[in-house]
This record gives sequence, C-alpha cells and structure tokens, in this order.
Amino acid sequence: MNRVVFDIETLAYPLEAFDEARQEYLMKFARTEEERLDALLKLNLTPFTAQIIAIGMLNPDSNQGKVYYQVPADSGSKAEPTLVDDGLVELVPVDEAGLLQEFWKTIVHYGQFITFNGRTFDCPFIMLRSALLGIKPTRNLLPYRYSANEHCDLLEQLSYYGAFRKFNLDFYCKAFGIKSPKSEGITGLDMGMLFAEGRYSDIAKYCLGDIKATSELFRRWLSLLAF
Repeated sequence: MNRVVFDIETLAYPLEAFDEARQEYLMKFARTEEERLDALLKLNLTPFTAQIIAIGMLNPDSNQGKVYYQVPADSGSKAEPTLVDDGLVELVPVDEAGLLQEFWKTIVHYGQFITFNGRTFDCPFIMLRSALLGIKPTRNLLPYRYSANEHCDLLEQLSYYGAFRKFNLDFYCKAFGIKSPKSEGITGLDMGMLFAEGRYSDIAKYCLGDIKATSELFRRWLSLLAF
C-alpha cells in the first residue's frame, strides 16, 4: 500500500486582527494575566483564529517528501525551493492557499495517510482552513475512526483509543528511542518568534523533523503492534 505521513504547523493571527466583538468573545474568560496569555496561546489551535504556516508530507517507505511553507508576499524574502536530506525532501516556499492546494493534489494518490493526533487537530484544521480560503478538499480526512487502514492516527493507536493516557510526540519518541523533533531546541511554541524573525525555512525544517519522527514511530507500530 502506498502511504504518506503529514503534519502541519500553525500560527495565530494577532488579537488585533479581529473586530471588537470577536476580541471580546475570544477573551471573555480571561480574567487574569495568566488566563489572558493562555487564551492567546489557544488561538493557535483553531482554523478560525490561526493560519497554516507549514505542511509536510513524507513517504515512510521511501523517505521522499516535501514541506510546503509560508513566506509572506510582503516579506521581501526571495526564498527558492531547496533540497535537503540528501535530496530526498524538497522545501517549497508558497503562500497558505498554495500549500493547501498542493496538499489536496497530493493526498488523493495515497491509500493510507498517517498522522500523530491528526484526527483531533491536523485533519479538521486542514479541512476547515481550506473551506475558509475557498478551497474544496479532495478527500475526507476523517474516515471511520476505529480502523487504521485509511487513516492511521498514531496517538489513537498508541493510547488504544483512550484506554491509556495520551502523551505528546516528544514523549513517545523518547520512549521508543527515536530522535525527537524537539532535540534541536525548537518547539511548536517558537513558531511565532521564528515567523516574526523571517526564519521561514527553520519552520519548514522543524515540520520536517515532525514528519520524520512520526514516520519512524509508524514503522515501530507497524512492525510490532499492527494486526
């Protein structure tokens, strides 16, 4: 079966990007400074308050793939596609609509797609964000939950659909002896800083680390736990 691993990186719009009524709605439970900061962080987690700044796709069998990443048109950056990982992976600068269009062109060619927490984050985020940009999805990313044949969400598989506690990707990688994407000193919390500093390719490389780690975790699951 041909298959692909994918993952996204997201970034919230500034609170000031929303009108007064929406700002009030988004912050209505933030009574302390700590609650305000928490509410602002949570803006990264919904497609109605955040954008996709990178999406990576990797074939776990060949290790070939692409990472599409945002470079704002007004940034002045002259980023060009580059090859990394001995030419197996291409990093491609594009705008958000472009990265989503490329994703939907590609995903239809794979019989199985693999994610980590994709069912409750990446997949609905991609579908809703596409709709908000007027892009029609080419595939349902949320098929029947209790089968890994089409969508293998490793978080669901490794927690047995909630029977055991869920851990983050970094924790599972360390448990299985896999290089964690956070081992280079960057985490998802750094996306805003990297984007503001114009370090767009660093965001793409971090996303690549996520899909490489997910691919290796999938291989462990496939060889040891899949039935």
